[in-house]
Amino acid sequence: MSVRFGVIGCGSISRKHLHALSKCEKAELAAVSDLQKKRMDEAGEYYAVCSGRIESIVRYQNYRDMLHDQKIDAVIIAAVSGLHAEMAKQSLLAGKHVILEKPMTLSLKDADDIIELAEQNNLKLMVCHQMRHRPIMKKIKETIEQGKLGRPYLGTVTLRLNRSPAYYAAASWRGGWEKDGGMLVNQGIHLIDLLQWFLGDVESVYGDILAAAPEKETEDVAVGVLTFGSRAKGVIEANIITQPNNLGSSLSIFGANGTISLEGPSLNRISRWFIHGEETDFEELAKLAALQDEQVLMYETFINAVQSDEPLLIDGHEGKKALETIFGIYQSALLRRVVELPLSSFQTADMKKK
Repeated sequence: MSVRFGVIGCGSISRKHLHALSKCEKAELAAVSDLQKKRMDEAGEYYAVCSGRIESIVRYQNYRDMLHDQKIDAVIIAAVSGLHAEMAKQSLLAGKHVILEKPMTLSLKDADDIIELAEQNNLKLMVCHQMRHRPIMKKIKETIEQGKLGRPYLGTVTLRLNRSPAYYAAASWRGGWEKDGGMLVNQGIHLIDLLQWFLGDVESVYGDILAAAPEKETEDVAVGVLTFGSRAKGVIEANIITQPNNLGSSLSIFGANGTISLEGPSLNRISRWFIHGEETDFEELAKLAALQDEQVLMYETFINAVQSDEPLLIDGHEGKKALETIFGIYQSALLRRVVELPLSSFQTADMKKK
């Protein structure tokens, strides 16, 4: 029995979801929704090419009409960031399981509300932090949990991208705190999710940001220093002003007995894997790092959770963690001091005060 999906938002990000759906035996695309008919047609055609199947896919210009379709089991919310919260709430109220693109919301209250709605209605809510599903990331997590790195001392992530003025001009919602949410919640959140997944919950944050481009509100540079429950430290360095184009990302974990470091456009290159007293099989690690079908693995996990009530790797509670860490950096930049987590409240619209 297949899980029947509906996609809300047929922009560029939806193609990753459509491709992943097409590779899952127990998934079926039943409907798409977008304000633009052309984009819905393109989404249907793309899915047909990827899946090799010609199916009847219903088009809904109003996503709320899709939610009344009793044939749909789950919805994928891939619309603009500022609409995620309301769409997720309406979907859960309509009895649909939800796959929610990052950022899950632009406020802590909305995040808590949709988590509560999912639990009250016994529905699955998964946030798209697909990097956790990559085999190399699972290997790092396993290595840390087995104690092979010893006491963790430091974790660092860097993000060095280029987002031109044309990128922001292409969509009116981009670059605004109320509808976009900021560079960290859009581009940096995957790395921050991995960092806190590896090192545990964050207890305090000190951060600062810089908005360099005058034509938008949100930050172009962000830095943060984290303190984890283990007392390990974390360092975040992110920018979207790297010239002339993307330089890539890095993630490193430093422990008493070893160091693991990944680099590359999608963290697909191992620059160091050292564990004291253990011989490293670099060939096997390189094979794991080369496997980048995390989107498909994420969907398979979700389908199993819906059909067999298996746990999700990244449910609403887990998805909120990286979001709250970023909100802590933003709030610290506003207050000019260290901020303790959990936060009592925060929304990205608060940054308009800065």
